[in-house]
Amino acid sequence: MWFQELIAFFEGSGVADSIRENDNLFPLIESIHVLAISLVVGSIFAVDLRLLGLAWTTRPASRVTNGILPLTWCTFIVAAVSGGLLFISNATKYLANGYFVGKMIVIAIAGVNMVAFHLIGARDQPRWDNDIGPPLKARFAGGLSILLWLTVVTCGRWIGFTMRIG
Repeated sequence: MWFQELIAFFEGSGVADSIRENDNLFPLIESIHVLAISLVVGSIFAVDLRLLGLAWTTRPASRVTNGILPLTWCTFIVAAVSGGLLFISNATKYLANGYFVGKMIVIAIAGVNMVAFHLIGARDQPRWDNDIGPPLKARFAGGLSILLWLTVVTCGRWIGFTMRIG
């Protein structure tokens, strides 16, 4: 019950009303969200392709990761804030949309994959950091990450086609 009250609070806020009622605000926030997601996914793919041994094989994996992840985290924050603003504008309808729910679940799974890689797969990274082909657990994490983020983008794209607003 408290969750429904929280959703109603945000959806009924002045910020949500402004986003819903202003002809330019929703498209502007959505554009920022799409650009941020593009940078998040692109930067994650760069790291994942290194983990798969398909790109930047002459550079240590740690150098690629350390150079790219600050961009990933900054743009992830922008994507999360802009996505949150889009969400509160019609929260109950987003929660009833299977693609939205799927997107949130897959983002959570991608987060678990990242944490598992850093806790398990990257523990021995100094041993394989300069190898063209990292060990199987690193390649698995990179491949799974690509699959998960492609799913996030696909679900996100389908949200717009399946939302019933109005």
